[in-house]
Amino acid sequence: MTNIIELAKNAISVEISELVSLKERIDERFENVVNEIYKATGKLIVVGIGKSAHVGNKIVATLNSTGTPSQFLHAAEAIHGDLGVIQKNDVVLCISNSGNSPEITYLLPFLKDYSNALIGMTGNLKSKLAEASDIILDSSVRVEACPNKLAPTSSTTVQMAIGDALAVCLMELRNFKDQDFAKFHPGGNLGKNLTAKVEQFVSEQRPVVDINSSIKDVIVSISGSKHGITVVTENDKIVGVITDGDLRRMLLKTDNIGGIIANDIMSKNPKTIEKDTLAKAAMTILKQNNIGQLIVTEGGNYFGIIDLHKLLDEGIN
Repeated sequence: MTNIIELAKNAISVEISELVSLKERIDERFENVVNEIYKATGKLIVVGIGKSAHVGNKIVATLNSTGTPSQFLHAAEAIHGDLGVIQKNDVVLCISNSGNSPEITYLLPFLKDYSNALIGMTGNLKSKLAEASDIILDSSVRVEACPNKLAPTSSTTVQMAIGDALAVCLMELRNFKDQDFAKFHPGGNLGKNLTAKVEQFVSEQRPVVDINSSIKDVIVSISGSKHGITVVTENDKIVGVITDGDLRRMLLKTDNIGGIIANDIMSKNPKTIEKDTLAKAAMTILKQNNIGQLIVTEGGNYFGIIDLHKLLDEGIN
């Protein structure tokens, strides 16, 4: 009976071995490629066909999201008109494991003539692609992870790793920070964590009592809010908060609550955050202080309440 677990582990081991070999081959040629792309006044055009086309699309997506304008050009479509996308100030990265695919070899003179530089990523350093390229990225592998040693597995993994390494180096050269990353990722949980502000998640409910409010008013305020908390103010300035837990602790300590006011049971100096702060900063404060709600302010004045569970539901972490 086939041992699925052993087969999977072996496939991964083969690919790890090829990545280690790739690491040892990274040299000044790779550095030259990074510099060529970095200094280009145009965009990077990534060309491929077959499995290399899928890798090329992924590399383009990664580069575009990290500050290097890129476009994918399918070799088959290039032959039939799409070559017009290449401008003289562009750099071309052509990916082909064999380096001798008919569509690629047919395109090589045009890719070289129409662009500022041709970079070849190939596993065959004696191929036509390698001969035509201004700089070569060696993506060779000793063996594919496939049982028949035929299907592109190790080779596409190596190609992907080279693409990721290019992106990382270009990010560093461009001083590309998380704020820049956020500009290109406004959607989904990733975008929210990078761009969403506290005010986007403030509750419509805004419970508040005066520092001299009676215990009855405090109970009414807390009961009328889903947060289990009310803010205590004095002359419109935040001076404390009272939670339903504060009420329970008070009831355990005394039987006569008639003369108790907000000032007697409030927790002073509550945690606050300005409404234009990133929501992930609010989540950090909530977690560090083990609290469920945070008071939101606008210029130091009470603006509302932000809730831990609301942030979690929205994917803020």
